[in-house]
Amino acid sequence: MTVEVVVIGSANADVVVQVERRPGPGETVLGSDTVLAAGGKGANAAVAAALQDGRVALLGAVGGDQHGELLRGSMSRAGVQLDLVRTVDRPTGAAYITITPDGENTIVVSPGANSAVDVDQVEAARKTIAGAKVLLASLEVPLPAIERAVALAAEAGTRAVLNLSPVAKLSSQTLAALDPLVVNEHEAQWLLDGATDVTKLLGLGPRSAVVTLGSRGALVIESAGTTEVSSPSVRAVDTTGAGDAFVGALITQLAAGDDLVAAARRAVRVAAVSVTRPGAQASYPTRGEVDRAEGMV
Repeated sequence: MTVEVVVIGSANADVVVQVERRPGPGETVLGSDTVLAAGGKGANAAVAAALQDGRVALLGAVGGDQHGELLRGSMSRAGVQLDLVRTVDRPTGAAYITITPDGENTIVVSPGANSAVDVDQVEAARKTIAGAKVLLASLEVPLPAIERAVALAAEAGTRAVLNLSPVAKLSSQTLAALDPLVVNEHEAQWLLDGATDVTKLLGLGPRSAVVTLGSRGALVIESAGTTEVSSPSVRAVDTTGAGDAFVGALITQLAAGDDLVAAARRAVRVAAVSVTRPGAQASYPTRGEVDRAEGMV
C-alpha cells in the first residue's frame, strides 16, 4: 500500500445531543433527538485529508459492531484506505457530545477498541509509514503506539506531525521529531506549565509548532519567527471536529509540498467551512467546495 499520509489515531461513533445550556452538577436538562455520526480524532483527520485530495491511510482499531461498520463506511466513502484498521473484540470507541446554540461543544470519550492500538500494530505498518511523506499522530489511542509511530517516521525521514489532544506527557525524543506540534491555546498552556507565551513551545523540542486559535485562526511558530494566520469570519453552527479538519487539511498541504504557513492558511479555510455545518466528518468540505468558498466565508 502506497499513501502520502498515514494517520494514527482514534475512530469513534459520535453520539450527539443539542442542548440549550450545559447542565450543572447534579442537574438534568432536556436535549434534542440523538444523532449518531462517524467521528474520532484520527478518523476525522483522515477523512478531512482525503476530501482535500490527499492519499491517506488510517492506522487504528474498531469493534466488530454496527458502530465499526458506520466508521468503515464513512471513511471508505471519503477515500481513506483502511488496510491498517484492525477489527478487535471490544466495542467501537464512542464520543458523547453536547452542543449549545453557539456551536460550542463538550465531549466525553469512551475509548473502547481504540485502546487496542499497540506497538505491534505500528511495527506491522513500518513500510507504509516509511513510504509516506507525512505521519500524523492524533491521540485518544495508547501513547506507546503513538511514540513508536513517530520514532519510525523519524528513522525513515517521514515528516512527523502530532496533534496533542487530549494532552499527554511526551518523551523528549518524540517532541524533538515533530514538525510541527499542533495544539490549541489550552493545550499549549498545559505544556508550558501555565505560561501564556506560546512562542516558548519550541523550547520544549519540536522543530515547529502550530497553535490553533478557534475563530481567530492559528499561530505558526518556527525558528525564524511567528506568523499569524487569520480565519474567515463565519457563523458557527457546530464546532465539533473543527480542529481535526484543520490538521487533516494541514497534513495534506504539507504532503503536497506547501511550507507550514501556506499549509496553515489552507487549513483555516477548511476548518471555517466545516463549522458552518453540523457534525464532524459530515461537515468536512471537499477541495472543490473550499475553492468555491474563496471569498464567501
